[in-house]
Amino acid sequence: MSTNVNIDWDKLGFAYSKTDLRYISIWKDGKWDAGKLVEDNNISISEASTSLHYGQQCFEGLKAYRTKDGSIQLFRPDENAKRINRSCERVLMPEIPVDKFVDACLQVVKANEAFVPPYGSGATLYIRPYVIGIGDNLGVGPAPEFLFGVFCCPVGAYFKGGLAPVNFMISEKFDRAAPHGTGADKIGGNYAASLLAHVEATKKGFADCVYLDPATHTNIEEVGAANFFGITNNNVFATPKSPSILPSITKYSLIHIAKEYLKMNIEERVIPIDSLGEFIEAGACGTAAVITPIGGIEYKGNLHVFYSETEVGPITRKLYDLLYGIQFGDVKAPEGWIVKVK
Repeated sequence: MSTNVNIDWDKLGFAYSKTDLRYISIWKDGKWDAGKLVEDNNISISEASTSLHYGQQCFEGLKAYRTKDGSIQLFRPDENAKRINRSCERVLMPEIPVDKFVDACLQVVKANEAFVPPYGSGATLYIRPYVIGIGDNLGVGPAPEFLFGVFCCPVGAYFKGGLAPVNFMISEKFDRAAPHGTGADKIGGNYAASLLAHVEATKKGFADCVYLDPATHTNIEEVGAANFFGITNNNVFATPKSPSILPSITKYSLIHIAKEYLKMNIEERVIPIDSLGEFIEAGACGTAAVITPIGGIEYKGNLHVFYSETEVGPITRKLYDLLYGIQFGDVKAPEGWIVKVK
């Protein structure tokens, strides 16, 4: 196993790289086995697995952070455990006990400690838990067996050159999810459905697209694979409310920070696309980037600019700095948010 790794932390991107060990557990005959760490980063499954043909699978994403004193910590892994279980329930897969999920993540981080980037590099260790249906199953129905896996890899700071606004366009041809579908769950089909819209947006010079609600196409839902928020001129942190939005752990952390640290008012509500003018700042939030400041959104041929296309708004920056500081141990965290690895 690696004790020292030869990685240029400053040049890391958000890309896969193999680390030493990963965790695998199998569900069979009504229960999960004890699970184990393995060296092989390939898995062997039946060609008839439901995950391959019917999309019976889900995943999560979280990070391990190196603090100034050299210790390592996870950020709210219990919330990832709860969310993966909601996803499992939606596509008829067995739930994973929260303690088992968190322990699997801890085992993987400890086993790959050498790959946790140093404090100050802006890089982190990305952790990817997943559950897939496996075994011989030709008909449309739940799999006879399931695999719960966790792997990790070091990833660079999402923002090369610092926090900076980017522009988005409204997706008028594509929906991310169906009404009453799986939009609130972290399953692969939602992401597959977004690939074409993302490519078309980037071809037009935008970072990604903003999806409107699938029922009426009048209200903002998600920004690419992230949640939307807006800041009003009367100190309100507003974010869309819809049954087809993935509940972002980052977003709900920002809601707490906005309310408790910055004394802002919080509104989870319908946000019509025609009401962009009420926001003086806007952003997208998620695990990968923490916050992506939104410079402007193009809708029906017009670009609506929020604070600036080149400068980050002051409230957005405060939110980012506070959450980033909590994750890296520089700002006192709310009770229960941090799990120490070592």
